[in-house]
Amino acid sequence: MFKGNACVEGLGKEWDLFNSIGKKTLAKRNTIRNLVTLEGTKFQYFTGISDPSLIAPESYTLDQHFLNRPGADEIQLDFLKDYRTNVELYPKFQEYFRAYKPNFLAVWGDKDPFFLPAGAKAYKRDIPDAIIKFYDTGHFALETHAAAIGREIMAFLETLPE
Repeated sequence: MFKGNACVEGLGKEWDLFNSIGKKTLAKRNTIRNLVTLEGTKFQYFTGISDPSLIAPESYTLDQHFLNRPGADEIQLDFLKDYRTNVELYPKFQEYFRAYKPNFLAVWGDKDPFFLPAGAKAYKRDIPDAIIKFYDTGHFALETHAAAIGREIMAFLETLPE
């Protein structure tokens, strides 16, 4: 299994902001600082979900607790700035997928504002037999669909050679 996006089609509009902070001024960096606030953390958990009661408050509260530590916001912003190095490696990932056609399962929130469904569908270009499953949810699909995704992973694992 591969965790995350490996195709530029899967990058949401936020990618433009993340990409720009690596190349611009502190003002650009501050444009995404809201992502490490409680409001931004809740955005990541609640955007795209149909039933907010499925999100356990301790999930985003614990994340925010650690984001509120001194200097943690800067570390997180550095991480987001560095994501562009992942994107630079996308062609290498795709080359590997084309060459080896690994068994592949992607589970995806179809309303994820960061990694768009097009990114999941794009895996099929390089791995035609890839299994792509979408769930009616946002970025943190496991928060709302853990049981279904768990069953999907177990079923996928059963198909793998020993």
